[in-house]
Amino acid sequence: MRPSQLTLDLAPLAGNKWALHGQARRRQRAGDEVLMLTIGEPDQPADPLLIAAAKTALDQGRTRYSNGQGEAGLLAALVARYQGRSPSPLSADNFICLPGTQTALYVALRAILEPGDEVLVGDPLYATYESVIVACGARPVLVPLNSEADFIFDAARAGAFITEKTKALLLNNPHNPTGAVLPRQALRALGELAKQHDLWIVADEVYEALIFDPEATPFASPWDWADLHDRSIIVSSISKSHAAPGFRSGWLLASRDFCRVALPLAEALLFGNQPFIADATAQVLNAADKAVSERMRADYARRARLVASLLHGRAGLEVFAPQAGLFLLVDVTATGLDGQGFARRLLDEQAVAVMPGASFGTRIDNWLRLSLTVSDAQLIEASARILAQAAKEWQHE
Repeated sequence: MRPSQLTLDLAPLAGNKWALHGQARRRQRAGDEVLMLTIGEPDQPADPLLIAAAKTALDQGRTRYSNGQGEAGLLAALVARYQGRSPSPLSADNFICLPGTQTALYVALRAILEPGDEVLVGDPLYATYESVIVACGARPVLVPLNSEADFIFDAARAGAFITEKTKALLLNNPHNPTGAVLPRQALRALGELAKQHDLWIVADEVYEALIFDPEATPFASPWDWADLHDRSIIVSSISKSHAAPGFRSGWLLASRDFCRVALPLAEALLFGNQPFIADATAQVLNAADKAVSERMRADYARRARLVASLLHGRAGLEVFAPQAGLFLLVDVTATGLDGQGFARRLLDEQAVAVMPGASFGTRIDNWLRLSLTVSDAQLIEASARILAQAAKEWQHE
């Protein structure tokens, strides 16, 4: 029996991007000591309030069916979270609760895309974006982002890629894998571009809480402007902000009209999230204590500076300094290897696992993405091994 064409189209866009990570994990299970700098899983324990609230909800029997939109307590917490920066009133009807940002992103895109539509997305891009667009029957159109311009999604450049098939802009702010924060004026220009060409804006804001210096690089969202509300869909979750990726607790924010028409799709996928997880999510969103995200933000900012100080300008390596998030990019062009080749040799010869840039589009083939979610000591050791490998390759050149 033949599977659907969709599954065949998705095959090269999914797990293959994580092949080196999988190889490193297999080596670990076999007993090898591998320094893992691959995935963005926070090393902080999950917010203690989240764990306690989930246990309480379980004890209270909050394990029955929910509904397609979300539990009342969580919807109220989301209204409170976003109302402070929304220029117009919000209600529970502006949200749909879903298991994680990835599912929310799929619902957002599937609700607006038709077969053959095009979605503009910056390149480099998060590894699953291409697959989720293709899964909706559409085509990703990669807009080049340049390190010389701080990997900012530029409206003027994006405009050159718009065709009659373009339906949406997919934004990731703060950005994975680069850690760039989209300036407010650049975002507003993208909003004007969307209005001019009648495009949707889908914004993945899952790293919002992890901007290293919010005063220097303040966060901006399409939802900051009332005239963009009817075309903007925001997706996010507690995966990064509360160090809880395994909870799979996310949401989308959009106009009431959009949520009304998208709700049957959400119900077809998963009829409601788990009430005990919804209760716990509401608790942490309502809490004034943001110690977990503040600690992560400080840790990742410090670690980014640490790794940059150890690698940048040495043995031909160049580091792009992130402004947010869990990652750091290293350009290995001067070694004579592309990112894939360097990453494989680094794993084979130095027992350090990183993600090759080719996993994140076409623009950073000669780069590596390093996760900052290990201890300072491990990062120092990994940096020494990366530098040793780079020096070795550089001498061969």
